[in-house]
Amino acid sequence: MIHTRSLLLSIALAAFGLIGVALYLQHGLDMLPCPLCVIQRYLFLAIGVFALIGAYTSQPKALAGVSLLAALGGLGTAGKHLWVLAHPGLSCGIDPMETMLNKIPTATYLPFLFKADGLCEDALAPWFGLSIPQWSFLWFALFTLALAWVLIRRAK
Repeated sequence: MIHTRSLLLSIALAAFGLIGVALYLQHGLDMLPCPLCVIQRYLFLAIGVFALIGAYTSQPKALAGVSLLAALGGLGTAGKHLWVLAHPGLSCGIDPMETMLNKIPTATYLPFLFKADGLCEDALAPWFGLSIPQWSFLWFALFTLALAWVLIRRAK
């Protein structure tokens, strides 16, 4: 049986790994992140941080619950990204959301990670058969299921 601590550590490691993949796509393959991509990065970081803290506290379910909220937010954000891609002509490009995101202190001090410069339509290039938003949606769904399992399982 998988222990709660091991599962939370695995979730944190996967979430941080996905941020690493995002940085590789941005800086290695020149795929600039759009505003929805940046929001998803924040949510992956939130999942990772709260899962990591939850793994080492006496109340892991509380922090797993916060991680679950971030995963559900990620599902919504990635779902909106997929919806934008499914409706050509729509964009999340240069709009008030991008301006607001780029003025947040994390974007100001860590622009290599949180600055939104790309267009949502550019995320169509497949990576191992799926678009980037499809991968994000899949990972947010996996995190949602794993975190829900942490919350509903009985402690022994």
